[in-house]
Amino acid sequence: MKKLISAAVLCFLFVSCSKEVKDEQEVYFNDFESKNLNNISLGTIEGYNGTNVLGRYNSGGFDLQLSNLPKHKLVEISFDLYIHDSWDGNKTGFDAVDGPDVWKFLVDGNLYINTTFSNADCDITGFCEPQSYPKDYPNFTQNPKTGAANVNLPGVCNLKGKIGGTTLYRITKTIEHSKADLLMQCRDQLLQKNTADPKCDESWSVDNLRVKVISL
Repeated sequence: MKKLISAAVLCFLFVSCSKEVKDEQEVYFNDFESKNLNNISLGTIEGYNGTNVLGRYNSGGFDLQLSNLPKHKLVEISFDLYIHDSWDGNKTGFDAVDGPDVWKFLVDGNLYINTTFSNADCDITGFCEPQSYPKDYPNFTQNPKTGAANVNLPGVCNLKGKIGGTTLYRITKTIEHSKADLLMQCRDQLLQKNTADPKCDESWSVDNLRVKVISL
């Protein structure tokens, strides 16, 4: 009798757990080392810190279009996001010269990230120009580089050679999605009216872009 009860319990547990098992399938990966821009529009590739990256962008961005996806319930999108040079976070000022510096992530036209980043150093009083990430804008409570994976990377242009001039964030989003087609978009709204070369003042790029579909 005990054996029968144990078997029944095990069967129940197996059935219950099986509903939670994820069947993951990678449908796209690009590290841009081969300068491949398949499925990407508005794409450009540059070298940064010994690797190729998608970008750099200022007041722009790129689209990733995927079609004929396998049957799925969720999609997981992950990538490395490099924030280069003099991002000013939530800064506005009275004349709106150099901020806020907003970055956006969309899937099928739906906005999943709408945030700001700050690479600013704290001043002598200890004040740090805040950013919104990892929360959405406008949130004014996050210190510069909060949530970063690496804060010790060199700047590119305005802060060229300065360690800490670029900040790396590892972005991962899992969202409900079941359509056969997917459109991912990354955009920015950067503001720097006080420079003749905005892209040299602040920019961003992406690496190791990966998309998985998940069925439950």
